[in-house]
Amino acid sequence: MRIISYNVNGLRAAISKGFLDWLKTDPADVICLQETTAQRENVDHRPFHDLGYSDYWFSAQKKGYSGVAVFTKIKPANVQYGTGHKVSDDEGRILQSPKSLTLALKLQRRRKGALEVNYEREHVL
Repeated sequence: MRIISYNVNGLRAAISKGFLDWLKTDPADVICLQETTAQRENVDHRPFHDLGYSDYWFSAQKKGYSGVAVFTKIKPANVQYGTGHKVSDDEGRILQSPKSLTLALKLQRRRKGALEVNYEREHVL
């Protein structure tokens, strides 16, 4: 199984820069995306399905912010959206398939020191 993790820094922007052409090269069975910055309903996902991928999205509550998605050719038995921690779930940080151990995770890059690392440890991991 080939798995790729990719921070797209905006999926719609990535699509306009050739993301779909890259997908056509069959780079992986599972692609975990971070920073989608889009809601699923705002992206035409038919091209992903045409290439054989099922798509699962966990978007931030705030539009145009954060978000993760998994495109997979291997249908997961179960998909878990978030962790139950409101702060990280509102930002669309974690999407996982526990049985196959596939995880799309976006950790906030913070510059304020150990206090911020402790926040991630308590609310995300």
